[in-house]
Amino acid sequence: MIGELAVLLLVDVQVDFMPGGALAVADGDAILAPIRTLLTSGIFRHIVATQDWHPPDHISFASRHAGRQPLEHISLYGHEQVLWPDHCVAGTPGAQLHAGLPWERVQAIIRKGTDRTVDSYSGFRNNWNEQKRRPPTGLRGYLEECGLIDVCVCGLARDYCVKWTAEDAADFGFKTTVIWDLTRAVEPSNDRSVREALLEKGVRIMDAAAVSSSVSTHARARRRSSW
Repeated sequence: MIGELAVLLLVDVQVDFMPGGALAVADGDAILAPIRTLLTSGIFRHIVATQDWHPPDHISFASRHAGRQPLEHISLYGHEQVLWPDHCVAGTPGAQLHAGLPWERVQAIIRKGTDRTVDSYSGFRNNWNEQKRRPPTGLRGYLEECGLIDVCVCGLARDYCVKWTAEDAADFGFKTTVIWDLTRAVEPSNDRSVREALLEKGVRIMDAAAVSSSVSTHARARRRSSW
C-alpha cells in the first residue's frame, strides 16, 4: 500500500519530449490527460517535477561531436553516453513544462542537466562526471526534509530518465513505484529490460488506477482510525 507520505514525481513532462519536439517520444502526449486527472484528484498531497535544463553546448548533444549523429553511442568518462539532438535548452520554448498540466499544484521543480560537461537522466543525481562521481541535484534532500517515504514516478522517458530516477529512488531507500501507463519510451523494444531492471531494484510497477486506489485506500483507513 502507498501511504500518505507519498510524492508524485513528474519526470521531464516538457515540450521537446512531446510529438513535434526536438527529442519527441512517440505517444508522449497520451500521458497528459491521465496525469492531469491524477494531479487534480487531490490524491497526492505532495507533487514534485523534474525539468531538463541544458546549456546550448551540452556535452550530450550530437552537435558537439564532429561527425556524430543523434542516437549514436560514445564512451564518456568511462561510461556509455547516448548522443541526443539538441533539446531542452534553458530558456527555450522546448524546455518549458507542458502547458497542459496544472503546474500550480507542484510544490517543487528540480532542474537537471545544467552542467554542460555531464548528462543527467535521474532526477536525483547527474550521470558520471570526469571525477567518476554522480553529483546530487538536491531532490533527495528535499524529499527527506519533507519526511516523504513513497515515491511514485511517471513522465518521460520510460527507458531513460524515468528508469534512472526510479532506480536512484530505490537505492536511496524510498519505497518506489513506477506508474507504467503514465510513461512512454524512447525505444519501446527496451520495455522488457526496463521492467527487469526496475524489479531487480525492488521498484514496484503499477498502473495509474492501482496507484490511485492504493493511496485512496490508505487515506480512508487513516480517516477511520481518527474517528
